[in-house]
Amino acid sequence: MFFQFRYKMSDLSTPMILAPPLILATAAGYALATVGMKSASSGHMTLGLAIAIIGFGLACIAEIILMKRIDVSIIYIAVVAAETVLVLTYAHWIGETLSLRQFVGAGMVLAGLMAVTA
Repeated sequence: MFFQFRYKMSDLSTPMILAPPLILATAAGYALATVGMKSASSGHMTLGLAIAIIGFGLACIAEIILMKRIDVSIIYIAVVAAETVLVLTYAHWIGETLSLRQFVGAGMVLAGLMAVTA
């Protein structure tokens, strides 16, 4: 076994107050995995894969904890919204530009997510 948790998963309880940080941790993990994949595609294969594995691991652990207390549909919507913002922020930070069409599309995705949760 690659990991050995100190606590059984059944011992972990997620009070609702911890949901927002765990949602952000899940989204950040997926965004970190995206950074790793972008790095690997730019020629930094070993570093990129390491970053992607760490990101997916973080996202997986945070999402498992969340799933113990919150419906998957709620988690998915919140994580997609947070990840969209994080990935778009990263893309801007590394110099990738968004066309007006892409920016409007991203806004529509976020608006749609808000409409579904309202």
